[in-house]
Amino acid sequence: MTIHALLLGDGAARLWGLSSRERLTRQLERVGVRAFVDGGDREPRADSVVLIRADHVYDDRVIAALVKTPGMLLRAGPESAALVAANVATDRLPQAEAVLTGRSSADLLGVRQETPASLVPMYQKHLLKAEPPLVRRILADDVRALENRLFTGAYKGVTDLVTKWLWPVPARWATRLCARAGLHPNHVTALAAVLALLAGVLFARGDYAWGLVLGWLMTFLDTVDGKLARVTIRTSRFGDILDHGTDLLHPPLWYLAWGAGLAGSQVGLPAGWLTLGVIIVGYVVGRLVEGAFQLWLAQFPIFCWRRVDSWFRLVTARRNPNLLLLTAGSVVARPDLGLVAVAVWTAVSSVILLVRLAMAVRTRATTGPLRSWLEDPPDARAPLSLATRLFAAPLARDEGRGTVTS
Repeated sequence: MTIHALLLGDGAARLWGLSSRERLTRQLERVGVRAFVDGGDREPRADSVVLIRADHVYDDRVIAALVKTPGMLLRAGPESAALVAANVATDRLPQAEAVLTGRSSADLLGVRQETPASLVPMYQKHLLKAEPPLVRRILADDVRALENRLFTGAYKGVTDLVTKWLWPVPARWATRLCARAGLHPNHVTALAAVLALLAGVLFARGDYAWGLVLGWLMTFLDTVDGKLARVTIRTSRFGDILDHGTDLLHPPLWYLAWGAGLAGSQVGLPAGWLTLGVIIVGYVVGRLVEGAFQLWLAQFPIFCWRRVDSWFRLVTARRNPNLLLLTAGSVVARPDLGLVAVAVWTAVSSVILLVRLAMAVRTRATTGPLRSWLEDPPDARAPLSLATRLFAAPLARDEGRGTVTS
């Protein structure tokens, strides 16, 4: 099916350095729509046309669903009469344009109306959270709030305690500076990769203090690059490979380098190379458990299965929690104990993950397909649980939770 797009009007302000039309163009191109109807062409050679009012900002999920759902008009919200977008057959283009621009109030027969909440689910698998889709009018005096909303929407819900509580505010500042400077996310990712390498070199030399400074800066930039990519709609295959490749490889190399630094010092490597062996084996086991769960048991990560798994993700033996242990050891001038703590916690985490995987296998065999707790809507009659407030967005619990007003 050939789909063209028509953007109507423009926003009152730029968000994260992008005009509304630039943002919508990038969003549409990312879901395969690259042909646009110009001002004088009202008979495009396409099967359908997506019309979007550019005076609103839209969640990526809304744009993707809009493109995939022919024969529909989109209202800004369940309590709003404002029609903001449509996907119609080419011969309905003039009528749909008149309706969206307010020149006509006639109904489009055979075209159903949807809201963002009815169009897309709240659960976002790639960001490990449940959050209402966004459709909101762009107002000049609302820029900072809209930018903050877009940034929050780009943040993962289920993640480690450092990323969740320490990085959000400084990461938003850094992302804003990068956007204003016109930096590409790949620039930030490349710098993070260089810092990861330099930190490893310093660890191997036993220079733990400066290595930790560079290591923590690297983890911070690892948060910034993803947020910058999402709020500016700038992603690339190369950047994705570089980011995920660096994330996968550098933690075990850091632990090996830390051990090499101890082996060459007066302190020595505790328990010989057994400590490092436990860390590396535990790291591999953890990654294999996560992969096996998602490959064979469910379409979501193991940390999104039950609430307890999401809580465990805050402290599980991954890079940032382990870096906290190494930092604590360095602060008390016992980098050897920091490495031992990482080994012990990695072993404990691996056992917990293996137990959770076994429980998931049993549940799948006895009760059928697994379901993430984040997919379950909160009970409208009960207070929001701490887990819901922490790992999902603060939500209203009726249908209106799916949008904000036009």
